[in-house]
Amino acid sequence: MRISYYLSRSRFRRYNPLLHHHHHHHFNSLFLKPHTDRDSISTFTPTPSHYLPSTFTTLFNPSPLSRSSPFLLLSFHSQPNQYSSNCTFLTRAKQPKNIEFNDRHSQRAVTTALWCNFLVFSLKFGVWFATSSHVMLAEVVHSVADFANQALLAYGLSSSRRAPDALHPYGYSKERFVWSLISAVGIFCLGSGATVVNGFQNLWTAQAPDNIHYAALVICGSFVIEGASLLVAIQAVKKGAAAEGMKLRDYIWRGHDPTSVAVMTEDGAAVTGLLIAGASLVAVNITGNAIYDPIGSIVVGNLLGMVAIFLIQRNRHALIGRAMDDNDMEKVLQFLKNDPVVDALYDCKSEVIGPGFFRFKAEIDFNGVMVVQNYLKRTGCEEWASQFREAAKQGDDAALMKIMSNYGEEVVTALGSEVDRLETEIQNLVPGIRHVDIEAHNPIDATLLAETSR
Repeated sequence: MRISYYLSRSRFRRYNPLLHHHHHHHFNSLFLKPHTDRDSISTFTPTPSHYLPSTFTTLFNPSPLSRSSPFLLLSFHSQPNQYSSNCTFLTRAKQPKNIEFNDRHSQRAVTTALWCNFLVFSLKFGVWFATSSHVMLAEVVHSVADFANQALLAYGLSSSRRAPDALHPYGYSKERFVWSLISAVGIFCLGSGATVVNGFQNLWTAQAPDNIHYAALVICGSFVIEGASLLVAIQAVKKGAAAEGMKLRDYIWRGHDPTSVAVMTEDGAAVTGLLIAGASLVAVNITGNAIYDPIGSIVVGNLLGMVAIFLIQRNRHALIGRAMDDNDMEKVLQFLKNDPVVDALYDCKSEVIGPGFFRFKAEIDFNGVMVVQNYLKRTGCEEWASQFREAAKQGDDAALMKIMSNYGEEVVTALGSEVDRLETEIQNLVPGIRHVDIEAHNPIDATLLAETSR
């Protein structure tokens, strides 16, 4: 990658932030093959002797890298009269924290439902072919829709596990919401729409189905199969609710994983639809009136429509950008308010970026006194005090300005360390927070801007 000139602060700034020309090939030999020679990287520790006067740029983050630390090697071409040749430098990248959620239970629920729906579809299709029952045709369409929708959910689970990349730095976790939404639309159009239309078309021309006893046997068998799939889905939803510390009812409406909830509602609709189909066939057999057959088809179609609308609304909220739970948000805000380096908080926001994954953003008015005190406690103040006294004693304004600039640069670096500390502690407090964006806020500038705009 060839980029324009860029200068970065170094931890060894006081020796010289520039990398000596002689060490250019030395660093290349260590870092140009990061994937094949990590031992060289993990054991190499830059020292102040590497930072000698030259026409090279700084080395990013010269701290030792662990074996697991990701890093990125960048190169740029110098401009004339600025830097004399190409240079390579190393920068570290933050590795996303791997967070476990109830993916295994959701996967089990989807796989079970997929095979159960295929088996039920085969049984229903055979009975419809033998009886020509409208309500059984509705159930066949329902099973086709269920099978297709479970396949979509399975694909969504698989695609959502992809790791973040340059094109999608926040990952692909929202793929679940996308494919769950498509699945819900499929239920509404194919499952509900086709079933209701078929029922109305045969409402005035209904004929009693043949071989009703075959239909009854298949309905009983399908009820057992769909019931087993429903129990697996309910267990997955319960485990998801327990993992997030939510009641079952609240998890169904606001839980972060839509997959297990979608399977449960679809299987619940399937079991209810089988009961409706069975009741319709019993009514036809007892009364001899074939009107109950298309009526049952219409009722099943409306049931599917209600399930589809519920799932569409649920996934729509997730895709729009829903905030994380109030309890988790309150924990983070309370932690920040109690931290001594934080004076005030502004514009705190959160967003669900996947099942159980969040992004948190806040603007902070930092307590500069505490930031400086923490820095001096870590590094000691005697060296800086002696430098200031010596420059003041000699009356050297240039030396004093240089010392002040160096000290200010160290304070800015210390502020960055405080931001990193807050980000780490926030992620430890709420493990689901994958990304933390903290910005320094100046309330004085905001006040002046507000007064100027009046």
